[in-house]
Amino acid sequence: MNLKNKKNLIKTAALGAAMVIIGIIIFLAAGGNPHQQRTMLTQFVLSGGAIVWFIQIPLSIITIGLIIDYCLNIKASALLPSNFGAEIIKNIRINGWQKLDRILAGENDLVSVAILAAVRNKFIDRRQVEMQLQMQNAVMDTLKQQSRALLRKIEMLNIIGNVSPMIGLFGTVYGMIKLFNSIVVAGGQPSPEQMADGISVALVTTFWGLLIAIPALVVHSFFSNKIESIAHQAAIGAEMVLVEIKNSIDNPSQRQ
Repeated sequence: MNLKNKKNLIKTAALGAAMVIIGIIIFLAAGGNPHQQRTMLTQFVLSGGAIVWFIQIPLSIITIGLIIDYCLNIKASALLPSNFGAEIIKNIRINGWQKLDRILAGENDLVSVAILAAVRNKFIDRRQVEMQLQMQNAVMDTLKQQSRALLRKIEMLNIIGNVSPMIGLFGTVYGMIKLFNSIVVAGGQPSPEQMADGISVALVTTFWGLLIAIPALVVHSFFSNKIESIAHQAAIGAEMVLVEIKNSIDNPSQRQ
């Protein structure tokens, strides 16, 4: 299964799970008995109202789906195969660096993509020193572009982590407005049930906002550091390949 199919599968599963959970919540909310003992579902889901049911729970499922997607795809074994760099060096020693564009076509690890960008233009009629410098610049630029693309990919978690508390705050304000409205309707003497309704919305939406934001921001920070570490390893591997290319240019007759 390729990366695109994995993404589509995860998104479909997340959306399906969200719809199922929302349906269960609505069913329980419509058929629940308010005089029964309050369960965890009642306290932390049903009491939150529509903001929790239709926004925060689906958002939490999307967050879980994104985390699973990142765990599957943003890892050293996927972006930097165990023999990354070594296989390229072997090919250079056997076939020369000029054939790398054909050999590396279709490879998607960071080092192969960076080296491919460097050798795709053969830099004909240029001095060797200039050619090697431009190849090195092309490798570094490509690695930076790939790192930025990965960082943009995980930015969704950062957005969710920052927006989720705002949604919780919105629910808090909504719950307080609902509470004060019940006081006005009751002529200044609302029943405990009427007051609890507004307070529940305020607290439960805040709870869900923090519950989503904290892991989203923690995981975003984790993957940011991981991407930087992988990019550093890729730069080291690419530098080794560039040294081999330099040796091949300086000594074109030396082949295994």
